[in-house]
Amino acid sequence: MDTKLLLGKKIVITGASSGLGKELAILVAKMGAVPILLARSHDKLEAITDQISQDHSVQVYYYPLDVTSFESVQTVIKQVVSNHEKIDVFINNAGVGYFDSFQEADFEQIEAMFQVNVLGLMACTKAILPYFLEQNEGHIINIGSQAGKIATPKSSVYSATKHAVRGFTNALRMELDNTNIHVSIINPGPIRTPFLDQADKSGTYKRNVEKLMLSPEDVANHIVQLIVKPKRELNLPWWMNVGSTLYQLFPRLVEKIGGKKFYQK
Repeated sequence: MDTKLLLGKKIVITGASSGLGKELAILVAKMGAVPILLARSHDKLEAITDQISQDHSVQVYYYPLDVTSFESVQTVIKQVVSNHEKIDVFINNAGVGYFDSFQEADFEQIEAMFQVNVLGLMACTKAILPYFLEQNEGHIINIGSQAGKIATPKSSVYSATKHAVRGFTNALRMELDNTNIHVSIINPGPIRTPFLDQADKSGTYKRNVEKLMLSPEDVANHIVQLIVKPKRELNLPWWMNVGSTLYQLFPRLVEKIGGKKFYQK
């Protein structure tokens, strides 16, 4: 891929201090873009910003932000737009997950998943959208999950948040159909990032899907391709999405055939 395809584009990434967000920041910087990083941890943001600036000799910007605070989201996004004039891409990557049976799930964790994965994503989108509408240009990319297409045991709440993200993304795309604003969702399977260390405390899921996990570098590369050539939805890996699609058509059959495969957590 041409390393200058994103030259000069200003790309905002939430949840940018680790995992997929961090890999995205590094990759877009390599390709000549201007990464604008948002996350809760000031120290982590400062460290990744310094690292990228030194390694790739590019200007990187960061703004500490807790996406669960609607007031903070409004303030920070306004500051971002004011400081950088035009934003080209906004990637809603911040997310949190906890894998437990619903009966055993801690309600504070349930609330946290909806606050970050759904309401935080919506808050950020609502904050950036007026600016995209004003310039009649922009690209919103929401990080969904294959869990938003097929739910499995011990991910009932996490799956519910990602189903919500998918529904929101599809509706928003239609609402913006008469504009030059692109709205995309990427639905990856399990990614080898620190996310699983928090979500899967027992380590059972990580052990069971170790050979199937996507690398964050590969997912980041696909997202860059999505920026270069926008489309409505990107599913990774392709074979996992085949199962999700079949599930939509034949849920009882897939559950019967899948059997123990659904109990990886």
